[in-house]
Amino acid sequence: MSPSHLRRVSICAAALGALAVAAFFAAPSRAEDAVAIPAPALDAAPSEGIQTVVVAGGCFWGVQGVFQHTAGVVSAVSGYAGGSKATASYPIVSTGTTGHAESVEIKYDPKKISYGKLLQIFFSVAHDPTELNRQGPDTGTQYRSAIFATNDEQKKVADAYIGQLNAAKVYKRPVVTKVGALEGFYPAEAYHQDYLTLHPTQPYIAYNDIPKVENLKKLFADDYIEKPTLVSSAKVTN
Repeated sequence: MSPSHLRRVSICAAALGALAVAAFFAAPSRAEDAVAIPAPALDAAPSEGIQTVVVAGGCFWGVQGVFQHTAGVVSAVSGYAGGSKATASYPIVSTGTTGHAESVEIKYDPKKISYGKLLQIFFSVAHDPTELNRQGPDTGTQYRSAIFATNDEQKKVADAYIGQLNAAKVYKRPVVTKVGALEGFYPAEAYHQDYLTLHPTQPYIAYNDIPKVENLKKLFADDYIEKPTLVSSAKVTN
């Protein structure tokens, strides 16, 4: 485990404090934080073969965990997008100077789940799309909300959905998610993969990320799977 990774854990623990951590385990999880939102009016056309999209929404641990519990997702990998390969490492990305965002590469079967449904889950339970350059206790451009589209149709659908959500005023503040083309995705270090599943009682995960999976189960029951699709066991065929 890297020193920078340890700093995230220690900073989080200090921010929560011993009493806050104890209170979390004694109280119900924050399932009420999720926002029930309409499905996108525009969705990607049905396609053949496994498709890919990359999203960013704060710490990749929780985002990865949500999509690993989503039916139709065949792989969800934590990593970095938005910067160069040379700076795609956790200690450097953590400085907030690389252009990278902590991201998750999602490979999915469009016969089992649509791109639009993935976006609905992303905007509803995976993160708060109205927070600018932060999520929860994490601040900096590396924690920004973003969608890295792999084709023009993905960008068109995402832009239209953001417009739809803002027009419907489903949030108290406007969506700040940036949509752009994916120029490169670089998997994160091995110790970041499957982190939510491997460390469910770690204070940061328990307080910030386990409720996201619970919200997925609550709001998207038909799309929730109990057994996560882990990096170590994912089988992707194109």
